[in-house]
Amino acid sequence: MESILLEKIGLFSNKISKDDLKAGDHIYSWRNAYIYSHHGIYIGDGKVIHFTRGGGLEIGTGTFLDKLIVSSITNHGGDNPCPNCGGKHSNTHGVISSCLDCFLAGGDLLRFEYSVSPALFMSKLRGGTCTTAASDPSEEVISRAEFLLLRNGFGEYHVFENNCEDFAMYCKTGLVVGRSYVLGRSGQVNSVSAAACVARMVSPWASNAIRLCSDVGMRKDAVKVPVESLVARSAKES
Repeated sequence: MESILLEKIGLFSNKISKDDLKAGDHIYSWRNAYIYSHHGIYIGDGKVIHFTRGGGLEIGTGTFLDKLIVSSITNHGGDNPCPNCGGKHSNTHGVISSCLDCFLAGGDLLRFEYSVSPALFMSKLRGGTCTTAASDPSEEVISRAEFLLLRNGFGEYHVFENNCEDFAMYCKTGLVVGRSYVLGRSGQVNSVSAAACVARMVSPWASNAIRLCSDVGMRKDAVKVPVESLVARSAKES
């Protein structure tokens, strides 16, 4: 019964097997009893590039999330490096590369959907699983991810303003919002806004409409930004 409910709200509808993975896929895995999900770009050969925070860093939201969200990947501390990718990952932060198993941290493997219809988007009761935006070719996606890895150039991690889903969606689409290069438009963030609407007795349909309007694929102020320009701006702001 529980699995059927989770399927209906979209938690498992994008689940795939490792055999179905393709280089350039935007993948994610749920964490902490489905409270949030961690996102990254699969680049092939069992490797994932993703944006994370170190285990000892504060998120700084000033909410209960500061206590719930810990480092997004498996902690191979001390003298216990990962046997697959050789990483310890205990103090890593920013844009990193790890093996698929470290990325999943024991969770399920799911693939984020692109170019979904507005109707399908609104049918998902949980954000952070799909977008109406189109994906660029896999070669461009991987190139962006590798460039950001090389420069560690995606700025400081913040759960609401600059997170792992923002990173993966930028790699897939090259899109940011407005001339100020606003990120923080991920589906998980928009779900928080929609949940706030529900708390204010706004209808579920209206809250889903808010999520849809906030989706980067629907926004008229979303623009393509070359990865070199994004990194240069992040460097100036750091």
